[in-house]
Amino acid sequence: MKYFALFGNPVSHSISPRLHNSALQGLGLNGVYGRILLEQGSDIIAKFKKYNLSGANITVPFKESVLTLCDELDTVAADIGSINTLINQNGKIKGYNTDAPGFMMAIAEFGKINKALILGAGGTAKALAYILASNGVQVHILNRSNKKDQFINYQFYTHSNFTCEDYDLVINTTSAGLCSDELPCDEMILKDIFANSKFAFDVIYNKLTPFLSLARKMGLKSKDGKDMLLYQAVLAFNLFYSNKFNTDKITKLMHKAFEL
Repeated sequence: MKYFALFGNPVSHSISPRLHNSALQGLGLNGVYGRILLEQGSDIIAKFKKYNLSGANITVPFKESVLTLCDELDTVAADIGSINTLINQNGKIKGYNTDAPGFMMAIAEFGKINKALILGAGGTAKALAYILASNGVQVHILNRSNKKDQFINYQFYTHSNFTCEDYDLVINTTSAGLCSDELPCDEMILKDIFANSKFAFDVIYNKLTPFLSLARKMGLKSKDGKDMLLYQAVLAFNLFYSNKFNTDKITKLMHKAFEL
């Protein structure tokens, strides 16, 4: 029996166990995937070992805090500075990031993106900024507090010095709207942004957040984070098993979990 889990806070809302357990069952594998609520990120590796996990995923707010705790980092995860997947490889714990490629798969239907604005400056924002820039997209960051030193390769704004431009894509990576009716930034600023944008994406899934609701009212084509969750889970699952499975098959098995 292999054991896997999702670390985060909050974590009770997550359907990641449903996705992974659907794949485990569909592929006839002897394994189980659960949730682990954490109070502090420094406990992740100790908990990983305590529960004898073969692999795990990490959600907010711990994607950055585990970075220095791994025995080894995948090159992409190290470049991003954020981890969402842990693998036990011969007793050593290696960190990966599947958020970045999963996101690009999720926004493929939007077509060509030249400039994007990311709201938030956490681990998910780092992953998306990295993968967008790697695909030739000009990336701007807007956050409540100044974390410019963590985004030196991008144009960084706080709410006090933001100057709106034309954006193909606006992405909410904050938790605003997850458990409340909060917007990721001031409503007037967001309306100004949407008035000059084409597409909106919220990493929060299976919920019409205030961010997405406003985007749709203003005529933007938009998506929630369901497909990103799906694709990052598919990639993470295959990492758990050394990439030996067909990703299309995993995707079909996991997609059924959304209907449960």
